[in-house]
Amino acid sequence: MRRKLLALAMAGVMATATMTACDDSDGSSDASNTNTSSGGKARVGVILPDTVSSQRWGNDDPKYLQKAFDAAGVPVEIKNAEGDEANFVKIGESMINSGVKVLIIANLDAASGKAVLDKARENKIPTIDYDRLTLNGGANYYVSFDNEEVGRLQARELTKCLSARKVTNPVIAELNGSKADNNATLFKNGYDEILQPIYDNAAAKKGPDQWVPDWDPKEAEKIFTQMLQQAPNINGVLAANDGIGGAVIKVLKKKGLNRKVPVTGQDATLEGLQAVLSGDQCVTIFKPLEQEAAAAAKMAIDLFKGQAPKVTEQIKDPESGAYIPFRSIVPQAITKDKINNVLAAGFVEKAKLCAGAYAKLCTINKIGTTATTNTDAE
Repeated sequence: MRRKLLALAMAGVMATATMTACDDSDGSSDASNTNTSSGGKARVGVILPDTVSSQRWGNDDPKYLQKAFDAAGVPVEIKNAEGDEANFVKIGESMINSGVKVLIIANLDAASGKAVLDKARENKIPTIDYDRLTLNGGANYYVSFDNEEVGRLQARELTKCLSARKVTNPVIAELNGSKADNNATLFKNGYDEILQPIYDNAAAKKGPDQWVPDWDPKEAEKIFTQMLQQAPNINGVLAANDGIGGAVIKVLKKKGLNRKVPVTGQDATLEGLQAVLSGDQCVTIFKPLEQEAAAAAKMAIDLFKGQAPKVTEQIKDPESGAYIPFRSIVPQAITKDKINNVLAAGFVEKAKLCAGAYAKLCTINKIGTTATTNTDAE
């Protein structure tokens, strides 16, 4: 179930404390001053996790974050840890020691994320967890999507696809994301919330269920190959994101089972959308990253200027028990008839989506004409 609580009063207390930390970091509320003790320029620091688990970290998030900070005239430094926990900590320490006034992190795992957050706290630098909550990390703020709703959307659409294929008592396999990523747990909480009652009522059978280390598609391919060997009667696959879904589809194609076994995904990547368009993938989940980046940037800009961000939600850290001011963004289920929503948001270019073999499919499905209404997000 959702771990959010509306607690504006508590958020105000925490925001005030965070503001104080920001002001104390150099003895001035003017965060545009250079930190002379480190010789670094006052700026916002952003650390992203990798460039393998999803295209977003190497392409989309840096673009949208940079755009938001440029529009506000606030300097920002964006670095990617390239999947290396030690490098993640090294980048954090370097930023903290060289004058960042606010730090945004999308952690690789709880340990390295917490190490950076602890260091920032020691230096009275306010912090924002971005997309992924750092368990027991104590970030001052958190910006993400309603991640359990992401999982619920995936499961609902998977059951619809199975029903459309008139599959009775389907065997459903689950390929979850990285166990080290709290979001993967939240996604699983969401889709299990929908699927477990179906299993309990014997309307479907729970198949193999496994986590994919580091969200790595190559690992997902190996894992699903073994799953299919152990349970060749798998009828549906709850794949946690498009990278994992693509790996599953690759294995299914070798067996001639693609388009017969519905597969889910997430992130509305170009490849994921093309798989939905071709019928190889049942659904992807569009998370409007520009909205998420803009929300995180707005928080950081407020803190940079010595102002308390306005946040009305809170989320509970399941490990520390602390409540963290939280801004959530609504995800959207994207089936074939809703791909235009992603194009309308400017997230993917029609020319790329409809290139080559997909041109005819785009014409047939009227892709790039008008946006459709997304009832799931309402």
